[in-house]
Amino acid sequence: MPVLPSKSRQIATSSLLAAAFAFTSLNPAVAQTSIQTLHRNFENPRTQTRPMVRWWWFGLAVQKPEILRELQQMKADGIGGAELAFEYPQVLDDPSKGLKNLPFLSPEFLDDVNYAQSEGRKLGLRIDVTLGSGWPYGGPATTLAEAAGHLRITEISLPANATSLPKLKLAEGESIISIAVANGEPKHWDAATAKTISTNQTDHLLPSANPRTAIFFISSHTRQQVKRAAVGAEGYVLDPFSHQAVANHLKSVGEPLLKSFGATPPYAIFSDSLEAYGADWTPNLPAEFKKRRGYDLLPHLPELVAGGTPEAEKVRHDWGKTLTELVDENYLTQINNWAIAHHTKFRSQTYGNPAVSFSSQHLAALPEGEGPQWRAFSTLRWATSANHVYGNNVTSGETFTWLHSPVFRATPLDMKAEADIDFLTGENQIICHGWPYSAPQVGEPGWSLYAAAVFNDHNPWHPVMPDVTRYIGGVSYLLRQGQPANQVAILLPTDDVWASFTTTQDSVTALLTRIVTPELMSTILSAGYNVDFIDADAINSVGLGTHKILVLPPTDRIPANTLRKIEQFVAAGGKVISIDRAPSISPEGKALPEITSLSQKLFTTAKGSLVPDDSALADALHHANAPDFALTSGNDEIGFIRRKLPTSDIYFVANTGNQPIDTTATFATAHKFGEQWNPASGEASSTASANLQLHLAPYESRIFIFSNTDPKAPAPRPAPTTQLADLSNNWQVRFATTGKTKSEATLTDWIASPDTIHYSGEAVYSRDFNLSSTPNSPTYLQIDGGTAVTPPAGVLNRPAPMHDGIPDPRVTRTGPGMRAWFEPPVREAAIVFINGKQAGYLWHPPYRLDVSPLLKAGQNRIEIHVYNTALNAWSALPPHDYKPLIAKYGDRFQMQDLNKVVPTSSGILGTIKLVTAESQEQK
Repeated sequence: MPVLPSKSRQIATSSLLAAAFAFTSLNPAVAQTSIQTLHRNFENPRTQTRPMVRWWWFGLAVQKPEILRELQQMKADGIGGAELAFEYPQVLDDPSKGLKNLPFLSPEFLDDVNYAQSEGRKLGLRIDVTLGSGWPYGGPATTLAEAAGHLRITEISLPANATSLPKLKLAEGESIISIAVANGEPKHWDAATAKTISTNQTDHLLPSANPRTAIFFISSHTRQQVKRAAVGAEGYVLDPFSHQAVANHLKSVGEPLLKSFGATPPYAIFSDSLEAYGADWTPNLPAEFKKRRGYDLLPHLPELVAGGTPEAEKVRHDWGKTLTELVDENYLTQINNWAIAHHTKFRSQTYGNPAVSFSSQHLAALPEGEGPQWRAFSTLRWATSANHVYGNNVTSGETFTWLHSPVFRATPLDMKAEADIDFLTGENQIICHGWPYSAPQVGEPGWSLYAAAVFNDHNPWHPVMPDVTRYIGGVSYLLRQGQPANQVAILLPTDDVWASFTTTQDSVTALLTRIVTPELMSTILSAGYNVDFIDADAINSVGLGTHKILVLPPTDRIPANTLRKIEQFVAAGGKVISIDRAPSISPEGKALPEITSLSQKLFTTAKGSLVPDDSALADALHHANAPDFALTSGNDEIGFIRRKLPTSDIYFVANTGNQPIDTTATFATAHKFGEQWNPASGEASSTASANLQLHLAPYESRIFIFSNTDPKAPAPRPAPTTQLADLSNNWQVRFATTGKTKSEATLTDWIASPDTIHYSGEAVYSRDFNLSSTPNSPTYLQIDGGTAVTPPAGVLNRPAPMHDGIPDPRVTRTGPGMRAWFEPPVREAAIVFINGKQAGYLWHPPYRLDVSPLLKAGQNRIEIHVYNTALNAWSALPPHDYKPLIAKYGDRFQMQDLNKVVPTSSGILGTIKLVTAESQEQK
């Protein structure tokens, strides 16, 4: 963001003061939510709305002087806090260099935790802590008996006329819970013929000439190890369905960590995404199942495994629901209560394995999501929706996890591309993934996580971070004001999902990706609506809130009570639309008269509440309720989110694509007056709510504020069309690290020269130019150029490597490929100075700064400080040899995309102009 020129700031401030006076005079009670207050806190966001970082401690080879230095750097960068995360070792102990991996939970390590939290608080930073090392929870205190459980099924073909079952060899900790014999061959047996065999009757089978299969159901363990564990934190992943296993972890790991914080507990304790792969069993599951469902599960295990019948679907449904209830009670509720008792909050990524549901999220104080899948099912929208539905104002998100791989490749523009999508999805507390602690002894580029962006000061473009965090913090602040105002809610068919569970797939969120499809999401978003998820439990407990339209994807099962709530919603003026079919059976699979009657009443083609497929949904939505944000073009690229205040509306609008868009926009606000804010310049101008001509550069965003008080903001400035000077030639370029200077008649790529191909850092471009007079109209420094990039085929959403039928815990897939698909004219960021004074930052389109107040008649001096990524210097280094590390600690991580560590284009690659809206006649 540029330093707002004084002339522009005076205009903006006077209009805001006028608006504030009128607003306050009409209603003094809401003075604190005036437009002036909103703008002030947007431009200068408070610490609590600024992005946080996940602060990785590796090994744990940390030292207090570097801990303090990094905390101070975070504060200087405008970062609001850090989450302490303890990960795998990066280096062998080396006393000569002062490098030592402190064992997890050792006194020395806990003393460093105490020091970090204490110094962080002195700086005003929020400090959270992961309640363990790596993820998921577990470690050396988790015994095999308390490790994540798995239902193992072994099928053995029986010889003709066999009268006994073969003896089965069991692994340590395993036990046979049931045995059945069914007609047919392994993998093709008939569950309807399955007969349960008592474990003491395995030698008393009746002979049969028909092919038969013995099916052994074994209470086993996944034996999954904690991923990315620090030294001394190795061990099994705990059983999330077991109260005792979770309690033991809280005692053995949670208590020491919390005690290290002394009298000032962390703001929150953190549980990472639930990745207990294959965890679908716990020793007391049969007893819990019978208590909750009213019948014995064990005789129905053949149906559970085979599926394919209504009876099997009922068993699977009941099994899935029981798993959800157990993780809700024994993991989520227990940890949340423990956090409350320890005067902190539980921040939880409540998705994945085990089988948590949408409403499971309300059991944690701070539900969190991740993933920039704006137009598909995402766990970020899963979390933001839960917070909207259950009344939590702040949604944090693990952000930039897979941003522009490999490490150090991500740029500020990449950050904005993902952050804007996350904002559109409802996130308003960004947790940057992440900030690697890096021992100064190891040199550049320093340590990094195996696959993530790097946001510490080892990254050459780091000097622009204060402006990046100001933008993120400002938008986050606005998206916390008032209440969410998404018009559409999608009813997630959790009961259908439970009924489709198998012994190899028991994740609610994973299965929902097949139901809440990209086509469904895109249809709703492109039609001009924003959307939340909701489930039957939420509707039954808190209702549909301010949503105007409820959409049901193809759904069979629904509780009768939920249908009654939907009937009340419709009677109060709400609209409902079901796709493909109306729900017809109870959660248990019964065709109840009440469900039939209510469904027939609510969902009909004649009313437009039943549509055949997604292609008919947009028209049905428009018939049900006017869209919140209507565009004449650019519907698939431009997104919005609205927050509703008592006396105003806030809209955040962003171009998520790599092409400029000109369109006409209409907002469904009821307020009379409006103004738009340019997040890059801070400039405020008046705007209409209907038929607004909207131009957005690639990845550009805008804020719109509507109220019933005339802000008296100036009209938008006309686009600069007149060139005052072409500054594209004759630059002096000084490379700060080497001190070398060269003259460039024309701007060239750093990697075009063998002298600078491996240069990472700062280069200062300088030259003089003359103006015959000071311009009378706003004048801009503008760098034109940039090229949209088409993503290569197969880059997005690559499947996870598999291991024994589940995602391989030893290998983490390259992620969704999030990046800005645009090669900009400034690679990758710049700070501009005119006549010795800072004009502002350039790190995203449009690459334009108002420099009017800094110009003078006669000779002017311009300096552009340009920063690239660390990849160029890194590419000159020999490959790191991880063999000694693996030999000592095992293969705990795999660096991703190392083949892409190559020099990347750097410097200024566009045309540099001084432009104004002043006509030639005015000059």
